[in-house]
Amino acid sequence: MTGMDDAWRRRWLPVLAGGVVMGAALGARNVQGLFLLPVTLDRGWSRETFGLALALQNLLWGIAQPLTGMISDRFGSARVIFAGTLLYALGLAMMALSATPGVYTFGVGVVLGVALSGTAFGAVYGALSRLFAADQRSWALSVAGMFGGLGQFCVVPLTQGMIGRFGWVTAILVLAAVMLASAPLAAWLRDRPMARSGAADSHDTLRRAVAEAFAHRGFWLLNLGFLSCGFQLAFIGAHLPAYLLDKGMSAREASLVLALIALANTAGTFLCGYAGGFLRRKYLLSGIYFARAGVMALFLALPLSPLTLYVFAFAMGFMWLGTVPLTSGIVAQMFGVRFISTLFGFVFLGHQIGSFFGVWLGGVVFDATHSYDLLWQGSIALGIMAGVMHLPIDDERVAPRAMIAGQPS
Repeated sequence: MTGMDDAWRRRWLPVLAGGVVMGAALGARNVQGLFLLPVTLDRGWSRETFGLALALQNLLWGIAQPLTGMISDRFGSARVIFAGTLLYALGLAMMALSATPGVYTFGVGVVLGVALSGTAFGAVYGALSRLFAADQRSWALSVAGMFGGLGQFCVVPLTQGMIGRFGWVTAILVLAAVMLASAPLAAWLRDRPMARSGAADSHDTLRRAVAEAFAHRGFWLLNLGFLSCGFQLAFIGAHLPAYLLDKGMSAREASLVLALIALANTAGTFLCGYAGGFLRRKYLLSGIYFARAGVMALFLALPLSPLTLYVFAFAMGFMWLGTVPLTSGIVAQMFGVRFISTLFGFVFLGHQIGSFFGVWLGGVVFDATHSYDLLWQGSIALGIMAGVMHLPIDDERVAPRAMIAGQPS
């Protein structure tokens, strides 16, 4: 019995803890599109104001990710995740209580952006990548991603119901309370930080590892491909509910679509991450990007109806976050796991630059043209480009200098 208990603690508790933290953090982020119309109508702000705050959030998330990754790699991920959950709750409280665009933008854009870097993919996947050996890593990432997706699914109907019954301010404050409640789970994500061979030596080794990655052509192709992923998901997540309402669909259908995306993502993330354990990850990523472009093209070409909407939501949701464990897996495969949080953080910066433009341009283009058509077309083009970019990635090379005193990939 003791052996089984020990196996449970070592194998399942870190995965479940990581999944719950990610589910809460990404769930609160995933439903922010539901607040676009309530916030702008209640406060009298434009969609560009709302979009700029979310765009800044995505950009700050990306900029902060390498920095929080360096802290995680040196001191362990648990401290970063714990601090990130507290900061996330503070940012949500500012979002709910702000009365001016400046305060709202700071809370949503800056505070939540930095908080996400300590509670989402980079921190959690980095911790799990070090806690699990190479032969179990794909399983751990895929299961954590599955539970994270399940958490996102649960947050959508909860939030929509609270907005309708209690108002958008109360809904956001409840999400803040959920983030506070998830903070103690960081204790189960205590990974092995950077070898303590001296601060100067550790810093120099990290510098060499980053330089090795920056000199790798595949590292930059991952960045560019991930940029298109961020553009697509941020645009759809932030503007799809408003797009559907503009087209005459109901608020219930708009929230149901986000819930369906999150539910399909639960299965898709697990299957994509699991498949990365025995199939070539770069080909899986390429296929996902090509498929996304095709799904969006069909969605625009067919008449909008509940049927086409739900099929689109399921298809996109199935491919929603499956790119993340695969991309993280390629980074670990090429460079090892000692500096995985830092190196994935730099790749994720490309994702968030795309997210910034996806959210911000959504508001700018709509205010200028009263249509989202140009953004849909741009998302399709970027998907095709990303599919092509992943094909020539040299995913077999492992940088030897980044492996000093570290674990093999």
